[in-house]
Amino acid sequence: MLGTDFYVFLLAMVLAIVLLFLMVWHLIMVDELRNDYRNPVDFCQNLNRLVLPEYGLHLGMTVMLLVCGYWISFLLNVPLVAYHILRYLRRPAGMTGVGLYDPTEVMNRAQLTLFFREGFVKVGFYVVLFLVYLYNMMVALVVALT
Repeated sequence: MLGTDFYVFLLAMVLAIVLLFLMVWHLIMVDELRNDYRNPVDFCQNLNRLVLPEYGLHLGMTVMLLVCGYWISFLLNVPLVAYHILRYLRRPAGMTGVGLYDPTEVMNRAQLTLFFREGFVKVGFYVVLFLVYLYNMMVALVVALT
């Protein structure tokens, strides 16, 4: 019988894959905007829909790790959750709906560079999380089967 460790890390690994997919989508969209393949309004509509699901999935995964008592994995996630909260609180002042991206400001070169760097850092972070959760899942599987 497999323990809860295996299932917790399996779920965390699946969530990390979903978050990784969302960040790759983010990078593709930013690159399309940067190369004028997509207009700013379409860009903002598409990415603003993904902001809250990304933040919610990451927060849910972090709370799950906290509740289950995996302190190291929880503490590994806390800085990005804090960054997400801070970033959402400091979103553009003219925003009426949910999201972070304002079509009037998104074509600013500094903004595009920030979005691109943020995307790459998050992709790296989610890849590291995926590998950590994969390792922990394999350890839990080996322990359960021995």
